[in-house]
Formats: sequence, structure tokens, C-alpha cells
Amino acid sequence: MFVMMKLTTFVKRVCIGLYLCICGTVLLASSPVLAGEADVLDVKVVRAGADMYRFSVTVSHTDTGWDHYADKWEVLDLQGNVLAARVLMHPHVDEQPFTRSMKISIPMHIKRVRIRAHDSVHGYGGAIIDVDLPM
Repeated sequence: MFVMMKLTTFVKRVCIGLYLCICGTVLLASSPVLAGEADVLDVKVVRAGADMYRFSVTVSHTDTGWDHYADKWEVLDLQGNVLAARVLMHPHVDEQPFTRSMKISIPMHIKRVRIRAHDSVHGYGGAIIDVDLPM
């Protein structure tokens, strides 16, 4: 009888522990912080004039809604100066990855640029891509 009571207490504690672990996992998984950083997956650049280029940038981010989403991508020179930014006006919860384009005037002496993405919680930090500008 004593052994049975100890076993029952042990089983109850294990069940409560499992329940708390599952609840904690569900809460953490739904947290906006776990959506991660915005990654640049692909960049296509087409020359559109003497110093004009059309950038089509594919970004991936686990947008969760207005509280946490990829909110822009930028074109920088290799010294880190921002040449242009494409602001993303809304979350792309059901459209991942997504591609957006923009025409940019880039000084003629620049031959290579860096593309990075930004999200509303983590800022910068995801995958970046460096590309050579077409001649």
C-alpha cells in the first residue's frame, strides 16, 4: 500500500512536469522573439541606365504579424553607407519568402554592393548578400 502511494505520487509529479514543459514550449513557440532575423535569400540586379539599377530582393522572415515582421531591406556600399532602403509597409505572414523591387541610382565608382534586411524586433543580423553591379 505504501509503495502504491509513493508510485501514485511519482506518476502525478511526472504528469505535472510534462504538462508544464508542454505549456512552456507552446508559449515560447508562439513568442514573437522566436521568429528570428530577416534573411536576404536572393538578389537580382538589372542595369536600367548609366547609374540606375533595378534590384529585386527576396527576403525570408517568420513574420508573426504587426508586432514582428521584416520591415525593410537596404542597399549599402561595402563601407556600410546606406545607398537606398525599400520600406516594407506590412507583414508578410502568409507570403514567405517574398520578393520586392526598387530602382536605385548608385554612384558610378561603386562596383559591388551589400544587401541586408531588417525586422521590427531584432533589427539587423540575418543573412546578407554582396553582389557585383552589372556593367
